[in-house]
Amino acid sequence: MLRSMTAFGRSSLKTNAYELVCELRAVNHRYLDISIRLPEPVRVMEPSIRERLAGVVHRGKIDVSIKHTQTSSEQQSFVINESLLEKLTAAASKVSSLSGGGGTVDPLRMLQWPGVMDVLDDSEQTIASDSMDCFEQALQDFLSTREREGEQISQLLSSKTEQLKDLVSEIRRLRPIVVERQTERWRAKFDQLSLGHDETRMEQELVYAAQRLDVDEELDRLDAHCTELHKALQRRDPVGRRLDFLMQEFNREANTLGAKSADSDTTNSTVDMKVLIEQMREQVQNVE
Repeated sequence: MLRSMTAFGRSSLKTNAYELVCELRAVNHRYLDISIRLPEPVRVMEPSIRERLAGVVHRGKIDVSIKHTQTSSEQQSFVINESLLEKLTAAASKVSSLSGGGGTVDPLRMLQWPGVMDVLDDSEQTIASDSMDCFEQALQDFLSTREREGEQISQLLSSKTEQLKDLVSEIRRLRPIVVERQTERWRAKFDQLSLGHDETRMEQELVYAAQRLDVDEELDRLDAHCTELHKALQRRDPVGRRLDFLMQEFNREANTLGAKSADSDTTNSTVDMKVLIEQMREQVQNVE
């Protein structure tokens, strides 16, 4: 089962005292890159969130954010660090005295100083627990999105692969016609120039030319790559890198096929093949 690296997941949780909103966003990336933004009360959750994500996601750049909004103070408990507050007040008074200013200390500004006012442990534990529940809900939404998009990519790749196999079959069917047409063209050139020639040597040269135009090996490899791609789509483990390698091999064989082409039909089929491969490659870039 394919999983897309681009996905979005969201969840919210509201209590009588606060509201939590968790969002996960992901785009394609060569490796796993996790960025987490958490509010102060739940920063201790970062290792747990990172470990949880690493257990279910293998590639992609993932941004995780949790927003905490206080809606009521009824169930909120605080503790004031009186010792630190006294030191801050003394320092503020000394600065005011030395500068000759007559300003007063704003209590609200003092409370905003880090460490002056903290949420009691019981409240922090409750917020952390609720935040983890909110994250899990968002994660499930995120994973479901990845699987849905991955299924769409899988169907598209299967369809493009079948089109690619049809082109390979068409080129294979045309090969005897192409060789015969090329042979007739060479014979016509000799007849037009009224040049005498050794028929045996002529046959040898035609054999050498046919060998140079032979693309059976490239067509066989393209068929093998199509079979391998179908197998990869059925695997349960991440196959993004495997598919990326297959796209490179597809492109290499198509280029060789185009270089050996000696007729417009094969050239046109090769161009169509390269278009399909590029469309597949663009989709593979989003596969985990």
